[in-house]
Amino acid sequence: MTYTARQLITRAYYLTGIVGRQFQTVSGDQLSDGLWLLNDLLAVKGGDTALIPYYSEYSLTPIVGQEKYFISGLVLPESLTFYIDTVRYSSIYRSRDQYFATPRADGINSLPFSWHTERTDDGSNLYIYFTPDKQYPIKIWGKFALTAVTDENQDLDLVYEKSYLVYLRYALAEYICLEYRIAFHPEAAKKLRDLEYQFRNISPPDLTIKKLSTLSKESFYNYADVNIGRGWTAP
Repeated sequence: MTYTARQLITRAYYLTGIVGRQFQTVSGDQLSDGLWLLNDLLAVKGGDTALIPYYSEYSLTPIVGQEKYFISGLVLPESLTFYIDTVRYSSIYRSRDQYFATPRADGINSLPFSWHTERTDDGSNLYIYFTPDKQYPIKIWGKFALTAVTDENQDLDLVYEKSYLVYLRYALAEYICLEYRIAFHPEAAKKLRDLEYQFRNISPPDLTIKKLSTLSKESFYNYADVNIGRGWTAP
C-alpha cells in the first residue's frame, strides 16, 4: 500500500483543523507550502539526531595517503572499523582537540587506527590517521540525514516505516500551525511529545564506559608506533 507525500500533507492539514476533512481538499498553495514545510522538518532532524531513530552502515574504500574524506548525509558517526582480509579491526575515535591539537608525525602511511569527523554542509568530513598505506575496506556505523521529498506523489512507504510516518504527520501538523500562527490542539501536541519520546528511545547511543586519561595532552602515538609498531600498538 502506497503512502504518498500528498497523503501525508493532507492528513497533517486535517490534523490542524485548517482544512475540513469532509468538505475541503488540500491543493495549490497549501500543498506546495506543506511540501516545503515537510522538507524543512526533515532537514531540521539533522540537528536533532535523537529523532533519527535508526543507524545505518556506510562502506568506504580509502585512498592511499589521503587523510580527509567527505561522507554525504552523515550527521552522527558512532564507530569506524577497517578490514584486513576477513579480519575486522577497530579504529579509535579522537576528539577535535586530540586529533588536531596534539603533536604527531605526519606523512606516515600505515593502519588507519584513529579517526575524527566534523559536520559540514550536507554531511561530514572524516579524518583518519595514519593515512592508509593500502585500500583497507572501512565500515562506518552512524545516523544519516533524512531523505528530502522531491515530489508530492513520492511514495514515502519506500523510505520510512509506517510508525515514523505517523510521527512525521503530527510533527508536520505542528509546523503548519506555527506557519499559520494558530494554536496546535493540546491533545495532538501531547501525542506528538509521546511519539518523540518513543523514537528518542528506539536506538539510543552506545554509552559503554571507555577509560581515557584526562590528565595528559601528549600525542596518542609516539615514534615507536610509527617506526616499529606501524600502528599495531594501540594506546
